[in-house]
Amino acid sequence: MNTILIINLVIAVVFSACYAYQLFFLAVPFAKKQEPHKPEVLHRFAVLICARNEEEVIPDLIHSIQGQTYDQSLITIFVMADNCTDATAEVARQAGAVVYTRFNKEKVGKGYALERLIEHIEEDYPQTFDGFFVFDADNVLDCHFIEEMNRTYCDGYEVITSYRNSKNYGDNWISAGYALWFIRESRYLNNSRMLLGTSCAVSGTGFFFSRKVMESIHGWKFHLLTEDIEFSVDQIIKGQKIGFCAGAVLYDEQPVTFRQSWRQRLRWARGFLQVFMKYGFGLLKGIGKGHFSCYDMSMTVMPAYVLTVSLIVAYLVTGLTGAGTVLPMVHYVLQMVAGLYATLYVVGLFTTITEWKNIHTTPAKKVLYTFTFPIFMLTYIPISLVALFSRKVQWKPIEHHRADQRVLETAAAGRNK
Repeated sequence: MNTILIINLVIAVVFSACYAYQLFFLAVPFAKKQEPHKPEVLHRFAVLICARNEEEVIPDLIHSIQGQTYDQSLITIFVMADNCTDATAEVARQAGAVVYTRFNKEKVGKGYALERLIEHIEEDYPQTFDGFFVFDADNVLDCHFIEEMNRTYCDGYEVITSYRNSKNYGDNWISAGYALWFIRESRYLNNSRMLLGTSCAVSGTGFFFSRKVMESIHGWKFHLLTEDIEFSVDQIIKGQKIGFCAGAVLYDEQPVTFRQSWRQRLRWARGFLQVFMKYGFGLLKGIGKGHFSCYDMSMTVMPAYVLTVSLIVAYLVTGLTGAGTVLPMVHYVLQMVAGLYATLYVVGLFTTITEWKNIHTTPAKKVLYTFTFPIFMLTYIPISLVALFSRKVQWKPIEHHRADQRVLETAAAGRNK
């Protein structure tokens, strides 16, 4: 039993040491306010959309961009129809985008498509744009999105991420699990980082980088399974401070089947490990120099569920090697999982209450999904265990079909101003 007590102590110390700061982050938005924006200057922007068989949803994104309150003459929409077998290219072109096509079955993934799209733009529109927005085809933007992001750009940030909301929060416990995590990440990770003056992190879609950054990295050279995190870590190691724009709201579609979710999150988990293997030494050097952002990103790419798997394995090995018995070990594993459930429930409940107006579903579903949110997050444990040993995880597209009529109406209101 002494061995079990020691393991329990290790669990408490490890998790407290690694993640206590994120509990502090929950209080930051209530204690500190954002500084006023600097004088605004209008810039010329390129919007980058990489799409694979997205004919059903890409018109909604393009229309929401055309409905922005920002000067439309300063926005050009570019679409890379990547390995498409449907009418994505034709639909996007009819909606008003400049469209390129790419067919490459060997270099598969958003990173490669984005790289080629930027190459096309620089060949056909040299030195035209001050910065670049990156969206996924299923996104829909609030009509003030680009206007708000431009203000943050004028504050001096060369890379900016946005507030990530969801079209289909109320579909089921899976879509709600994603959506609540992204809302929490936006408000209580990136927003708190921004208020404290440390670096934020790009999360998948809805982000911006300047021409200065594009030229410094020579286009787009990030091709790991999680190219967004790879880009974030690369920039942070180089000393770039990534900003967050709370007023720029983006809506995207979340998976609704566990099979889709497993496949996507397995790619993310494996991608985190790839990033840590490639950039881990650079992050450790940054931590050694006292850079909090490097520590923060280390906790992102080697997240809590990896530690959880390691500790569960330690429990079971202890029991199987005779330092204890298996049944007590199982008991303590279940006890630990219960503790994690309780912690995640509190985080989900706190986020739901404080972001109530930004969650677009019925009150009953908002309450219900606070109970299922910890279950969704705990499914990362088997996913991360598989990711540790799987060498064949590849990027695969997620089908999208949903539009958010409320957001489209907001975009239309902006377009008619």
